[in-house]
Amino acid sequence: MFAHVNGVDLYYEVTGSGRPLIMTHCNSMDHKIFKKAVRLLKNRFTVYCLDSRSHGKSTKVKTLHYTDMAEDVYCFIRELGLEKPAFYGFSDGGIIGLYLASAHPDLLSQLVVSGASLNPDSTKALPMTFFKLWSHVARSDKMQIMMREPDITDDMLHKITVPVFVTVGSKDFIRPSHTAHLVAELPTSTLRVFPGEGHMSYIVRSTKIADYLLSVLEP
Repeated sequence: MFAHVNGVDLYYEVTGSGRPLIMTHCNSMDHKIFKKAVRLLKNRFTVYCLDSRSHGKSTKVKTLHYTDMAEDVYCFIRELGLEKPAFYGFSDGGIIGLYLASAHPDLLSQLVVSGASLNPDSTKALPMTFFKLWSHVARSDKMQIMMREPDITDDMLHKITVPVFVTVGSKDFIRPSHTAHLVAELPTSTLRVFPGEGHMSYIVRSTKIADYLLSVLEP
């Protein structure tokens, strides 16, 4: 299905029944990465899996900004009349969630972010070198956005009032110091480190993140 919001058509799929849960994916992928997780989550939640702008079947744009992507989700929630949804975001999806909860403190009930960065320096040097090379070869703004954004300040984090659950893999390419700073600056937050996991190994086409969400999100 499509929702026309904020000047773009967002593709989304709805599965299950129960309170609303929105799931947003990482850079250069789409909603299908959550397929295995949704099989478990649908028994408790009505799960809305979105394709961010310029991803999957959603409208392609020339230049991406996380603020626009967050506003897309805000408009999506309003368009569908969702009341206090829970929000899960992986990587870029987590960035979107932080922007969203900061700009609209009363919108969500709970926020879970995995492998979210605060700024381009959050990524370790070697992976960032790879991303820069990939960006140059692909000439896609999907990768170029990682070179210039996000820019999430402490003041923005302090505006987030809902409970936030932060996850990372112990082998994540996000710098541990940046994740620690994120958790420290959020008013109400909990950190879960997944031992032996990388940036996406416990999320993409995995049920591990579903098990975690079921353990922390209100039914």
